[in-house]
Amino acid sequence: MEQERLNEEHPSLREQLDATFDVTLSQLKELSDPLVRAKAAHVLVGRAQDYGAELQVVRNEAMNETLRVGQLNSTQLATELGISKGRVSQLAKGAPPERLFLGSGKVVVALAEKLEHGKLHDGRDKRVQGPVIATEDFQTYEHLRELAEDVGLEITFERIPLGGNVRLNRNNLVVICGPRLSPLIEQILESDPHLRFDKDDDGWFLTDRKTGEIYRSAMDVGGNSDVAYFGRLPRPDGQGTFLYIAGIHARGSGGVVHWLNAELTNLHRELKAKRFSTLISSTFDPDTLEIISSKRVTPFYRPEGS
Repeated sequence: MEQERLNEEHPSLREQLDATFDVTLSQLKELSDPLVRAKAAHVLVGRAQDYGAELQVVRNEAMNETLRVGQLNSTQLATELGISKGRVSQLAKGAPPERLFLGSGKVVVALAEKLEHGKLHDGRDKRVQGPVIATEDFQTYEHLRELAEDVGLEITFERIPLGGNVRLNRNNLVVICGPRLSPLIEQILESDPHLRFDKDDDGWFLTDRKTGEIYRSAMDVGGNSDVAYFGRLPRPDGQGTFLYIAGIHARGSGGVVHWLNAELTNLHRELKAKRFSTLISSTFDPDTLEIISSKRVTPFYRPEGS
């Protein structure tokens, strides 16, 4: 019943789904080498299982929202989906819908490596010991992990090697990496018509292209506040998006996660998985370095048509 209704109400979507599946299956069957065919099929079976789990999350969240906003009651929704009312109640409970803002499967947080520089207590230059992840970035990841696990998501992290070569063409990805550490990220950020990172003799700053307002970090003059870029950016392959966080300094990225903890439900309700960019300002305790306050300082800017 649900397949017939999908055909009737969304014929183009149904046709696209069928065509994509048929092409992939046809290409698989045409592989002449049986070992290559077996390996390719094995990979696709795993991917199908991953996507199946993600699709269930999306379905359950959509059912939950349909009931929550009063679009249909459980009996009507059961009829629309061709399942029992009891099954609707079972599926729609699940995890909180706002978790979909972060991802629908296992979330990967990519953290940039950098070479550590600075001075020792006696004034000598530090000896570079190899690439490291900034302590602030790892603390940001830990706070994001707590948030993700609170809403029922599995989460892990990986390193972005020196040079900033990160694999962006995948689902459920969060990138915490300043543009100075990754030319690839810098190039993608240039496509944002509203917000941008800039640099002058006084250091890095963020600019609101629409208003012309400039946002600098108080940390550059000994203060305890920073500003961060937060957005959902397009993947290079054009097949999806990834979440992106970057403070003018690493401490500012933590401000984004602090803000997310308070605003995730509202953020999901307003934006879902649509593209956006905004700036988050935050302050931290100068003794503990923990974020103590955060706020959004620009609108949610949206690209045309998204």
